[in-house]
Amino acid sequence: MNLKLTNFSTIIIVNKNQEQTQAIRVKTKHLKRIKHYAVSIVCVIVALVGTVIYLNSKDNKREQEKQQLLSQIAQLKGKLPAAAVSAATTATTANTASSYIQSIQGKLQKINDYLRKRGLKGFSTKSVGGNGNAEESKLTDNEKYSLYDEYLSRLVNSVAFTPMGYPRLSSITSVFGYRSDPFDSENAEYHPGIDFKGAKGDPVHVTADGKVVFTGWKGGYGNCIIVQHKNDFQTLYGHLSHINVIDGQSVTTGDVIGKVGSTGRSTGTHLHYEVRKNGKPINPVKFLTLNN
Repeated sequence: MNLKLTNFSTIIIVNKNQEQTQAIRVKTKHLKRIKHYAVSIVCVIVALVGTVIYLNSKDNKREQEKQQLLSQIAQLKGKLPAAAVSAATTATTANTASSYIQSIQGKLQKINDYLRKRGLKGFSTKSVGGNGNAEESKLTDNEKYSLYDEYLSRLVNSVAFTPMGYPRLSSITSVFGYRSDPFDSENAEYHPGIDFKGAKGDPVHVTADGKVVFTGWKGGYGNCIIVQHKNDFQTLYGHLSHINVIDGQSVTTGDVIGKVGSTGRSTGTHLHYEVRKNGKPINPVKFLTLNN
């Protein structure tokens, strides 16, 4: 269908120098609706601007609420009682403190085991936390636990390698020092150990962890065992009827290393027991109980 010329309008564009013109032909109905188009465009722009303003306002409101919440949290933390605040920090160190306590309890149990193997009664651990003096009050719990743990480590090592307790549980028949010579009552002799009453074949226990450095016949001692311990101590077990260990063997507190007898210079069945420090005999009675 052919369009009528009245359906179109011509728009002439003239530049400022009027040197050149340009004609544009558009449908007349579009010119009549230009106001509507302009209003529509303005409405769209206004709507977009309003949306942007609304979203920006909403973000600002959320940020303000966030800052208010953070401020309230900070205020609440400041108002918490000391116990609640310390509880929050204690929770992070609870596992560390618990591991220290378990380590301490394990070492105390080991010490008591060593003592029982030597025929000694174990000790109570009720006061393991200290006596609460002024110096201790300055330390944190973890510092206390660490100090006690270190101390007990040294104590375990000392107890393990220091000869303590009885090589056999029986009465003492002869003490350390000078005494009347059992073979010649008119003369005195130096007795470098103590004698324990026993029957032939009774077990003899080593009194500390160590290494056997001598087994065999040793003059008046008869069948004899000497054990070297780590902290310059030696123990000697004499007049044995049987030796259960060999030279170079490692032994642990409470191990049976021999049997009571009457070999060597002996007037009857018994165990001769010596404790030596740096090669010199010292009174074994000092090591029979913790009180000594």
